[in-house]
Amino acid sequence: MSDTTITLGRLKDIVSIVMYAASADTLEEVLQRIAHVTRELVGCKYTALGIPDGQGGLRYFKVSGITPEEIEQIDHPPIGVGLLGEVMNERTPIRLEDICQHPKSVGFPKGHPEMKTFLGVPVQAGEQLFGMLYMTDKTNGELFTLADQWLVETIAGYAALAIAGTELRQKQTRITLLEERQRISMELHDGVIQSLYALGMHLDLLRHQQPDPLKFQPVIDGLNTVIEEIRSYILNLRQLNKETRTCEDIIYDVVSRLYIPLDVKVKIRAPRVPLSFSAEEVDSIGMIIREVLSNAVRHAEATKIEARCWFKDNHLLIDIHDDGKGFDPQALPDEKGLGLRNLQHRVQMHNGTLTIESQPGQGTNVAIQIPLPAKEHDTA
Repeated sequence: MSDTTITLGRLKDIVSIVMYAASADTLEEVLQRIAHVTRELVGCKYTALGIPDGQGGLRYFKVSGITPEEIEQIDHPPIGVGLLGEVMNERTPIRLEDICQHPKSVGFPKGHPEMKTFLGVPVQAGEQLFGMLYMTDKTNGELFTLADQWLVETIAGYAALAIAGTELRQKQTRITLLEERQRISMELHDGVIQSLYALGMHLDLLRHQQPDPLKFQPVIDGLNTVIEEIRSYILNLRQLNKETRTCEDIIYDVVSRLYIPLDVKVKIRAPRVPLSFSAEEVDSIGMIIREVLSNAVRHAEATKIEARCWFKDNHLLIDIHDDGKGFDPQALPDEKGLGLRNLQHRVQMHNGTLTIESQPGQGTNVAIQIPLPAKEHDTA
């Protein structure tokens, strides 16, 4: 039996481990588990699992072998260029004795651990690319072998199914939310709106009669009933949203409600992880994002807007950048300065911080940090 053969026992181990990874509640945790178990199976110092964002960059990048403190020291997260991008774009395994000798190598950012040997494998099923597995430096000091490559390709095949299954579950949850919204919309139309229409006709009749306060009481009672029904619908929808809405959902929902000219390109990078905030807090965060994006669209004359959201150090971080005309935050007229002060107040209501960096002709960057009510996984 050659050293490139994967035994039945080894294959059972792979299936069992990937099934464990797929049992996680969120896509973020599935990816983290896959990165961790791959490092253990292959026997290397560092492993990463990148998920493409469909625009040449990375939506997720989960690592194993580097501590959160070490990650903090790295100058910037990977963006999908160099060797990382080569595996993503070419969709073929790459095995190297020395990373720096590859023509597509771009080096490491400041604070990044030194790495030498490399094995990169696409995570795909058929023509669909789900991600890329990257490994560096075997723990025994040897080079990555063809057997290692075959092992990782096998893991990648099962990982693709695990990722696809998790994304399918999340899509089903989103569909359930949309169906619930549709049901509420129909009930509002069939019940509440019809009640309002009837009350309107009643008021119109009263308008042509001699005023009598007692005759208005049924209308008042009817309006109170309608208000309670609307409150009930909103409460039910919020309860449904509470466990399912993600930062990505919030930003997409805001963008869909804004009138954005076709020549303005909006890029969204956010994890599909349910937020642990209350329904009211989620609504408030949505209003903050809406205010920033609305300013970029209406006042900045931007052609490109990028909205990013991620979790770090038990905080929700939101970063919105536009390439518009920019401004001097210290020299705004009162009416525009009031808008920024209102935005600052909204953020402070969450015990958060707001940082605005802008100069005339240089675009604007708005950075928001809001502490999480419960511990979330770090996602870059």
